[in-house]
Amino acid sequence: MPEVTLPQGTVRYRELGPPDGPVVLFVHGFLVNGSLWDETADALAARGYRTLQPDLPLGSHKVALEPDADLSPRGVARLLAAFAEAVGASDATLVGNDTGGALCQFLLDTDASRIGRVVLTNCDGLTTFPPKPFGLILGAARHPGLFRVAMLPTRIAAVRHSPLAFGLLVNRRLDPAKSADWVEPYLSDAGVRRDAAKLCRAVKPADLADVATRLRGFDGPALLCWAPKDRFFTIDLGRRIAACFADARMVEIADSATFVPHDQPLRLADEIAAFAPVPAAAATS
Repeated sequence: MPEVTLPQGTVRYRELGPPDGPVVLFVHGFLVNGSLWDETADALAARGYRTLQPDLPLGSHKVALEPDADLSPRGVARLLAAFAEAVGASDATLVGNDTGGALCQFLLDTDASRIGRVVLTNCDGLTTFPPKPFGLILGAARHPGLFRVAMLPTRIAAVRHSPLAFGLLVNRRLDPAKSADWVEPYLSDAGVRRDAAKLCRAVKPADLADVATRLRGFDGPALLCWAPKDRFFTIDLGRRIAACFADARMVEIADSATFVPHDQPLRLADEIAAFAPVPAAAATS
């Protein structure tokens, strides 16, 4: 995987598609990495988009960041802005899911200079940061040694995929190799656990609610691709987030739980392609 060195440390990422294609920047959530977006990114890259999938310091990254890195939600937003600059991304379509959707909102409020538009799938917003019962999980992860012990059983695929873990967030069967890649860095690397704990200690619903009051100042359009049957990030929450933007619309994604890019990757790719700039090759064909 390619990587960039930022002031906060090294960030690995996946990149597909032509280097001059319209940029789509994907932002994942807690305890997963950029591979969550693989199928959607593959489909968009085949259409001429330049797709970027950074592994953010949310517990499933393989390279710990600098010990003094600011990994609060706004600190991770600054890291995303630095990443976009380092890889030469501009007028990007920013796409977020789960905790990553909250980070997208923090980025829009921090430095949207390289962002042209935003797509939010089921994610945190307003005072839902995180939804119940995930506040208990983030609270436990503030104590990385104890949380690691609690997570040790997730080395077994049946446990990882059960309703006690990732099974809560998906309708479609998970790939055991991919889900193992999500949990192993946290279980194996104290630096990765330290990074994740920093974020969890800094998550405050009031901060995201404050960001929501300024989303109307974002110049670009917003598209919310929302799974209406998600029991955690409800359709009502999606509508309330959409109302925070000056220019937003919502489409419903059926047959999906929280992880829309896992459950409905091609439908999501279609919606992004219809919303983002058209690649030059497609526009002239």
